[in-house]
Amino acid sequence: MARRGRKVELKGAIFDLDGVVVDTVPLHFKAWKKMFSEYGREFTFEDYKKKVDGIPRMDGARAILNDLSDEELEKAAAKKQKYFLDFLLEEGVRVYKGTLDLISQLRNKNIKIAVISSSKNCLDILERAEIVNIFDVIITGNDIKRGKPNPDIFLMACARLQLEPSGCIVFEDAYMGVKAAKEGNFKCIGVDRYQDPQRLSGADLVVSDLSEIDYKKMMELLQR
Repeated sequence: MARRGRKVELKGAIFDLDGVVVDTVPLHFKAWKKMFSEYGREFTFEDYKKKVDGIPRMDGARAILNDLSDEELEKAAAKKQKYFLDFLLEEGVRVYKGTLDLISQLRNKNIKIAVISSSKNCLDILERAEIVNIFDVIITGNDIKRGKPNPDIFLMACARLQLEPSGCIVFEDAYMGVKAAKEGNFKCIGVDRYQDPQRLSGADLVVSDLSEIDYKKMMELLQR
């Protein structure tokens, strides 16, 4: 909570990529499902949300194929990667307009912007969507050793922005991401794309789309 009489200034915003900036969830789900089917495993969208969403690929593979060796898991994860890139090339990726509008508004206020992703596909996705240049800092799965719910990815983004967590707000759409943000002492806005806000109840505020958020609301959140 901000000290009485002392206003906390908004300095930075950190956006998770998948599900917050771009709608890659259908592509990821299809890629996971195709890979798991080759191992005879059922994989539902509920499994996706609860077991693999927002975490590194190896951890996601292990969550379902927990009887395989690390070597076999690496092969499974590589298959998922190939299928995802195939789908990305074939179908492209949709960017959420509400998110782009908010980023534009924040940039006009000289707020620093970072995008993070546990995925090693982050740059491929940003380039495919033609939005690489709107971010001051990009952190990918190649940059971190410990995935969410560990807060390292957010803390690294904050450090590269040369800011403190107290002056930044994180935007997340996954349970593990919200947990990681709070572990790092960030204010967090949950983006509920699944009409299941309870899943993101750990966030400081939950919205269905970032068209519901503006600079003023972010400043108000920091003062809580």
